[in-house]
Amino acid sequence: MTKDTLLSKICRFLSLFFKKLLSFFTMRRLLMRVMNRVLLSEPFSPAMGAEAEIHTQGRRKMVVGLGNTGMEGTRHSVGMAVLGALAARLGVADRWRGDRQVSGEVIVSEVQQTRVVLLRPKLLMNINGVAVAKAAGKYGVQPEDVLLVHDELDKPLGKMVIKHGGSARGHNGVRSCVDCLETDVMLRLRVGIGRPSGKTSVERHVLSRFSSEEQKVLDSVLTQSVDIILSQLCPEDSQQSSSSSSSSSSSSPAGGRQAAQKRKERERSASPAQDSASAQS
Repeated sequence: MTKDTLLSKICRFLSLFFKKLLSFFTMRRLLMRVMNRVLLSEPFSPAMGAEAEIHTQGRRKMVVGLGNTGMEGTRHSVGMAVLGALAARLGVADRWRGDRQVSGEVIVSEVQQTRVVLLRPKLLMNINGVAVAKAAGKYGVQPEDVLLVHDELDKPLGKMVIKHGGSARGHNGVRSCVDCLETDVMLRLRVGIGRPSGKTSVERHVLSRFSSEEQKVLDSVLTQSVDIILSQLCPEDSQQSSSSSSSSSSSSPAGGRQAAQKRKERERSASPAQDSASAQS
C-alpha cells in the first residue's frame, strides 16, 4: 500500500512538472507572438523615389540574413555573414544603409535583370520576422519570393541545405518570420553549424564565435552559400548553364540550380568544406 502511494505521488509530481514545463514554452511562444504583433503595428510610409521604382519593374525577390543584432560573427548570425558575402560578390557591399521603417539594413540591387532586396534585420533573432514582414510590405515582395538564410544545428559545418517551405524546425528566427508573414512558404538556406560537443549548452554554442580552424571551413561555406543563392535568384539562367555543363556537377552551382528548379530539398556539401569538417571530428 505504501509503495502504491509513493508511486502515485511520483506520477502526480511528474505530471505537474511536465504541465508547467509545457506551459512555460507555450507562454514564451505566445509572448514572442505578442511582441511580433506590437512591433508590426507601427505604421510606416510608402517607398518614395528610387525605393518606389522597385515596385514597377517586374517581380521582386528578397534575401534575408537572420541573426542577432550586435552579435555578428557568432554561429547564430551566420546568415548575416552569408549576406555580407553575397553583397561583396555583387559589388554592392558599400551600399548598406539603415532603414528605420523596416528595422534593418537594406541594399536594393539587381541580379540578372531581377530586382533583389538584401535585408539584415537589426533586431534580436526571436523577432527578426518583424523586419522581414515590414521590408516585404515596403518593397512589394511576396512571401514565396523571400529567401531566409539561417544557421542549422542539425547539419555539420560545411553542409548547406535548401528547404522549400515547411515548419520552422525549432528555429526561433524562422518561426518569427512564419508568424509575421502568416505563411511558411519562404525558401530557406540552412547553413550547418553543428551541435555542441561535451557539456556545452546549445545556447552557449550558437552564441559563440567560430574557432580559427572552423573559420577556414567557413570561408568555403560562404562562397558556396552565395553560389546557391544566386542559383535561386536566376533559375532560368542556371538552366542554360546546367544544360551546357557535364552531368557530374553534383557539387557545382549548376547542379544545385537544377535541383532547386524541381523544387526538391537538396543538400549541398562542397568537398573542401566537408573534408575540413571531417578532419575536426
